[in-house]
Amino acid sequence: MNNVLEALLFAVGEEGLSLLELSDILDEDEEKIKIELKKLSETYKDRGIQLKVLGNKYKLATKEEYKEYISKLTDVVSNNLSKSALETLAIIAYNEPVTRMRIDEIRGVNSSQMIRNLISKGFIEDAGKSDLPGKPMLYKTTNQFLDYFNLSSKNDLPQINENIEVLDENEDLFLTRYKEEGKEL
Repeated sequence: MNNVLEALLFAVGEEGLSLLELSDILDEDEEKIKIELKKLSETYKDRGIQLKVLGNKYKLATKEEYKEYISKLTDVVSNNLSKSALETLAIIAYNEPVTRMRIDEIRGVNSSQMIRNLISKGFIEDAGKSDLPGKPMLYKTTNQFLDYFNLSSKNDLPQINENIEVLDENEDLFLTRYKEEGKEL
């Protein structure tokens, strides 16, 4: 069964397959498939690829230590995300499902184009319509988002400390630290 699992995972590529999908395709019990996936994962121990679970999908992926070579091969400059894209993604990830208006409110700028870009890259998707007046569209992150940031689930996102004191952008952090500790310069 390992060869069949490997062939299936290779064939679907980035999309990956869930345990349920594998169970349906192979007409096998999910527990048996889990055991076989673990065995398959072990065969990749000393190889250039690995079996990963990202979101709820099993995928074949290159190992992190070969990332430098893969990026040279693919020369994927377009996949680099700007600060604005990362900011928008973070807002969506921590607040999903969220409307564009809420994203705009948090960012302080119009996010329409950024949302279109993130949808086209596959990092976010429509999550239905809100019950707010006008029924605005809701957005959420995708499995590709999890895959790109090497997260198994949204639970792997770093925790945000909401009690962080925001400094005035003109205030010097170094001088502020000394004032807090009662030291004189």
